[in-house]
Amino acid sequence: MDRRSFLALPIVSVVIPTVSVVMEREAVAEPAVAKKQIDFATEVPAAGTWPERWICGSPSCMDNKDPAVQVHWYNEHTAYLRQNKAYSYEAPFMHLYFGNERILFIDQGYTQLRTDWGLRDVVDQCIAEWCTRNGRKPNDMELLLSFSHLHDDHYAGIDQFWDRPNTRFMGQTHEEMVGFWGMTNYPEERVALDLGGRKILIWGSPGHVESEFAYYDESTQILFTGDMFYRGRCYISFWDKWFASMERLMRFLETHAVTWVVGCHVEISRTGEDYPYGITYQPDEAPVQLTVAELKHAYEVAKTVTKPGIYFTGSVFLCNQTRGMTTVDTNPYAYD
Repeated sequence: MDRRSFLALPIVSVVIPTVSVVMEREAVAEPAVAKKQIDFATEVPAAGTWPERWICGSPSCMDNKDPAVQVHWYNEHTAYLRQNKAYSYEAPFMHLYFGNERILFIDQGYTQLRTDWGLRDVVDQCIAEWCTRNGRKPNDMELLLSFSHLHDDHYAGIDQFWDRPNTRFMGQTHEEMVGFWGMTNYPEERVALDLGGRKILIWGSPGHVESEFAYYDESTQILFTGDMFYRGRCYISFWDKWFASMERLMRFLETHAVTWVVGCHVEISRTGEDYPYGITYQPDEAPVQLTVAELKHAYEVAKTVTKPGIYFTGSVFLCNQTRGMTTVDTNPYAYD
């Protein structure tokens, strides 16, 4: 493991003071659990499934009965989480990857207080379940918290984890984010994070914002493109940088197999309807996962773009330098 796996960074830990007691409790041996070494490299891509339907809000947030966080196990070592739209209209998706030694959690949602929205409790429960299945102790597994990019609907929930032991955090400036991965040539440099037999490839993908990253899991071969490319309104602030990021993705596809392309949100229906900005109910939303063919087609459409506006690819809306809260029904620009 090289320096870019950032294991030299300090571990956040909590020291719990001891309490003197009159009587000493007799030590009880914990039941032995067989720890199995998981092979993430032999049979790839690791198969998985997507839900038929994600929780997607309700006509009345006050009457919503869905859990605050939906957990879907794509396979036994990979979980995807989604924030309920009743708790945030952004309804961001979060990624949880398990390796033999550590766990990567990408993005932490849009609600800070644990009492309002217990993301940490959900994540800790996922970790406990995985450890039970695989003969681990939760406290022995290091948790790495990172972001796709610096917008608060993707990092606000990190506040719930500050006092969690054996946990490392990505910083909240561009320099800290790049330094977290040990990058010296952002955005071109591609680094590998070893979770313990399971590798995640990471590189820069600016365009939506300046500080943004793409993640590729070698086990499932799923490519995570954040808000730079997702099934909805891709708000592009810096067209030249965004297009360069698309070219970078095209080159990556030439050398790496990709099963699915996944972004941070869904803002479109199965029939191509653009849901209004801020809506808390999407009854017929499209799936979060996109195909490689849809990504390549969007690139071909992008090559024809010469001015600001909204361009529909059939899967996503490329919102080139439009207002931040623009939706198709109110945008003044013409679009195809």
